[in-house]
Amino acid sequence: MDTASPFLIALIRGINRFSDWTGRVVSWFVLAIVMITFVVVVMRYVFNTGSVFMQESILYFHNYVIMLGAGYALLKGAHVRVDIFYRPASDKKKAWVDLFGFLFLLVPTCTFIFYIAWDYVAASWSIMEGSQEAGGVDARYLFKTSILLMPALVLLQGFAEALKSVLTLTGHQGLAKQLEDHDEEHAL
Repeated sequence: MDTASPFLIALIRGINRFSDWTGRVVSWFVLAIVMITFVVVVMRYVFNTGSVFMQESILYFHNYVIMLGAGYALLKGAHVRVDIFYRPASDKKKAWVDLFGFLFLLVPTCTFIFYIAWDYVAASWSIMEGSQEAGGVDARYLFKTSILLMPALVLLQGFAEALKSVLTLTGHQGLAKQLEDHDEEHAL
């Protein structure tokens, strides 16, 4: 029987649930994109009118799907890997690759993105930046905030994935696999 820290297991499950919830919420934005796009097309070609607000809102929703869904994609294993080498590897080799990737690729990259974006987003919030277009969405600061949320969400889920790798490397493969299978049960 796998015996690992109940706190560690609860932490991994909590992060996984949060990433899953985030992914489920932003997945509804895709429906909003389709519906708003339909309305914009009908307005343009049937009524010969347009809406800058609606067109910009499509960009906002599209941005949120990509930026806020990145942690969910990591949870579901949807990010790009060199599967030709990764797939046939043993569980321990995969765990080493995942742990190395988290520590030496994901953490530095997300930290760098967060660091360089901080002043940019803070400046936008300081003036409550709005749209550059008349009648547009007057919340550009919310749009830009996703630049900070994306690396935070990816780092959070990456931390959970790294902890699963540690479980595998410390002989708790069954528990790590159970945590993976639990994630699959709650897939969209």
